[in-house]
Amino acid sequence: MKLAVMQPYLFPYIGYYQLAYCSDMFVFYDDVTYIKNGYINRNSVLTKNGRQLFTLPVNNASSFTLIKDLDFSNNVKKILSSIQQAYSKAPYFSDVYPIVEKILKSENRNVAYMTSQSIIEVFKYLEVDFKYTYSSLVEYDNTQDAKNKLYQFCDIFNSNEYINTIGGKELYHKDDFIEQGINLGFISCCDIKYKQFNNNSDFESNLSMIDILMNENKKNIKEVLSRFKIV
Repeated sequence: MKLAVMQPYLFPYIGYYQLAYCSDMFVFYDDVTYIKNGYINRNSVLTKNGRQLFTLPVNNASSFTLIKDLDFSNNVKKILSSIQQAYSKAPYFSDVYPIVEKILKSENRNVAYMTSQSIIEVFKYLEVDFKYTYSSLVEYDNTQDAKNKLYQFCDIFNSNEYINTIGGKELYHKDDFIEQGINLGFISCCDIKYKQFNNNSDFESNLSMIDILMNENKKNIKEVLSRFKIV
């Protein structure tokens, strides 16, 4: 069984969804400290004038507070307006915007909840099976270092294969995991390009998942999700 563990982000780039897509069990790592100025609460969309960053403020944001213990601001008017202006003429705006709006206007403002919903609801829209849980619901020793926590998760979920983002190559080594009976793989995204309706220049990569959702149909997006290799 393939296991993946990742902090929950708000409508992250497609590589995050590929990691979730390739896993048999995905753990939202919500009982680790919040990263200020990271991408948990922000990403970029594409406007006719180029990339535009959107940020959903976190109340009392602190790098000493766990993700699961923080809440988002209710001030979403500016973000929704930016997304609407950027994509109102996109091919799948009428299908996708209600999903974005539903999540951003959620009554439950918890950061872990809203960010994870931006993954869960997208897979529901794409009609993709997605099995997940939250690390805060798992009984494990969170005083251990990062690597030993992953060993624990693999043991708890009876997983002999752990998949990490490609950036994890600098942190984790395959030999260490093999000693624990675990095959460590890193997901490498293949070249991803699709038609961006409001872009007449070079393709803009690594945008929020919102961009491809607005531009492509479900079948094509699922095909794009499968464009990766495990190295």
